[in-house]
Amino acid sequence: MTSKTIGILGLGVFGSTIAKTLSKYDCDVIAIDKSEENVNRLESYITKGIVGDITDDELLTACGIGDCDVVIVASGSSLESSILAVMHCKNLGVPEIICKAKSRISTEILTQMGAHKVISPEKDTAIRVARNILHRRISDIIQLDNNISLIEFYPPKSWIGKSLQELDLRKKYDLNLIGYRNGPNEKLNIQFTADYRLKESELIVAITESDSFEKSDFFDDFAN
Repeated sequence: MTSKTIGILGLGVFGSTIAKTLSKYDCDVIAIDKSEENVNRLESYITKGIVGDITDDELLTACGIGDCDVVIVASGSSLESSILAVMHCKNLGVPEIICKAKSRISTEILTQMGAHKVISPEKDTAIRVARNILHRRISDIIQLDNNISLIEFYPPKSWIGKSLQELDLRKKYDLNLIGYRNGPNEKLNIQFTADYRLKESELIVAITESDSFEKSDFFDDFAN
C-alpha cells in the first residue's frame, strides 16, 4: 500500500493530536502553523513542519499541500482563515478536505466552500458522553454518517455463552458485527465463525442505524 501524504493546517490541541496519532502509521505529515513553538514541539511527529500563515496560497503551494491526499484544516479559531484555507486547498486540487468548525453555521459555510467533511470536536464529544450516560453497556460510539454508527459495547447477560448463529444479531437487533475485543484497549479480532460463543468480558464492535439505540431502553430490550 502506498503511504498517504496528509496536510495539517493549524497545530492547536486538535491538529497536534491528529499529527501525533498519524505518526504511528505509515504516512507523511506536512504541518503548517503560525506559531514556531507549536511546529517545533511536534518536530519528532511530522515529516515537514512550516511556520507560516495557512491562508497564504503561495505558501501552501510551495509546501506541497496540493500533493496531499488529505488536508485537515484544524484551525477553528477564525472562520475566515478556515474558509480561505479550504478555498486554497480546493483550488490546489486536494482530493479530500476535512475541516474543524465550532458552530452549525460555520459547518454549512465550510461545506459550501468545498470542505468534504466538517467536524465539531466539542459537539461530537458531548454527544458521545451523553449517549454513554444513557447506555452504560456502550464503551464507545462513532457516528459514521447521518444515521449510521459504529458502536462498541459489552454483551447483555442473556447473550453470554450463546453462539453468533443463535443470536442472529443482524436479523433480531439490526447489528452488523465487525469483531470483538477481549477487553478494553485489546486488539480487535475480526476472525470469527457462526459458532463462536460470546464471553462476558468481551467488547462487541458492530455497525447499526443510529435510530436503533437512541432510546434509553435499547439494551434493556436485548436482555428480555
